[in-house]
Amino acid sequence: MNSLEQLSHFIVDTRYQALPEALLDKARRHLLDTLGAALAGSGTELGQRCLSAVLASEGPGEAAVWGTRHRLSARSAALVNGVAAHALELDDSGGCDHSGAVVVPAMFAAIPLCAAAPSGEELLCAMVLGYDVARRVLEACGGYSSHNGAGWHSTGTCGVFGAAAACARLLGLDARQTAAALGLAASMSGGLWSFIHDGADSKKLHAGRPAEGGLLAALMARAGMTGPGQIFEAGWGGYLTTLAGADAQPAALTADLGVVWKLARCSIKPHAACRGTHSAIDAIGQLLMELDIGWDAIEVIDVRASAFLVEMCAGVDTSSLAAAQMSLPYAVTVRCLRGDAGLDSYAPAVREDEQVRAFMARVRMRVDDRFAALDEPWVQVSTRDGRKLERQVALPLGGPLNPMTDEQLIAKFSALAGNVLPSTQVQQVIALCLGMGAGTDIGDLLRCLRRHH
Repeated sequence: MNSLEQLSHFIVDTRYQALPEALLDKARRHLLDTLGAALAGSGTELGQRCLSAVLASEGPGEAAVWGTRHRLSARSAALVNGVAAHALELDDSGGCDHSGAVVVPAMFAAIPLCAAAPSGEELLCAMVLGYDVARRVLEACGGYSSHNGAGWHSTGTCGVFGAAAACARLLGLDARQTAAALGLAASMSGGLWSFIHDGADSKKLHAGRPAEGGLLAALMARAGMTGPGQIFEAGWGGYLTTLAGADAQPAALTADLGVVWKLARCSIKPHAACRGTHSAIDAIGQLLMELDIGWDAIEVIDVRASAFLVEMCAGVDTSSLAAAQMSLPYAVTVRCLRGDAGLDSYAPAVREDEQVRAFMARVRMRVDDRFAALDEPWVQVSTRDGRKLERQVALPLGGPLNPMTDEQLIAKFSALAGNVLPSTQVQQVIALCLGMGAGTDIGDLLRCLRRHH
């Protein structure tokens, strides 16, 4: 079998009982985290604009828009919920990169189209498989720094395969149909890093569109449409040849399939910013504590980082939320001045504050050629009284080797979901997600994600 066929059989044949319990626990946590990010995102101006644009062109459908009373077609619900999940930069990372914001909206939108409502076990299994396939495609493209460095936003280009995989599994497609779904998904792949230059909203679309595209690919395959069977092997016109070129690592598609689970490497974000800024946020917090100083005692903050991280996160534009969330100087600044880099620290009034703007000038970021692309940066604080102290946080909070506690995760979810849902529903979603299993009523979860008044 070629790699596409191997992946398809893997998606169809994997049994819930074969999944490690620790992996399933992590899936439950990422499910809760993604839903929290999406619920909060549904109330943002961006989330509302996306919903309005879709409502203007279609009537009610069968799939819920989380945090609202609206229902849309399954495809449109996947799109709108995907955009909402990524709207605040609080969704998980380390997968395709933002696997949760793609896979979870897609598979939830597929539920009303299933022959029978899936069990909690079936939902978790589909989610694990979606994360796995999405990350494998990214690794086959040469990895995050290579693929994104070439200008592709991997959440959009690789995430669509994860969405197709999860939906194919929930819809009960056989191996031939699942292969067709993945092949069709390749033609729905897309997403460019051009948003980085002006903080455009298109980055958020790179979660919604692959969620929609992956679901559509699975539905088309179920209806009998075929996809290219050599999509990963083909030369001219093949996915890897076209999007990865010389960086392609096709063996990564199936290496340790069913042994190494890609969800295990994913992170849950404690900070409302690009994952590339998190190590520096944690580092500056440790340095301030160790030096026992406040922000006003800081002369300058020097950040040494890889060329890849500097290119991605050294910007100082804070005119839009998206631009500020990609800025490491801004993240370090608000951690110093406000004590955190949470959602409130990215409010317009904070981004426009003159004190914030002035302090950002004290943060200097430069390339250190000794750093590999994904190495965490070194942060050095120089104080006004002549002291210097530096730190590299190799394992920032939220990563798989330094996870948030259940208490921290629940607090994050409650704060986000509480923006749009009553507390009783917030508590029900927490219980349903963290207790997800054979006896879970998925219908209850779907109802709890909607506003009823």
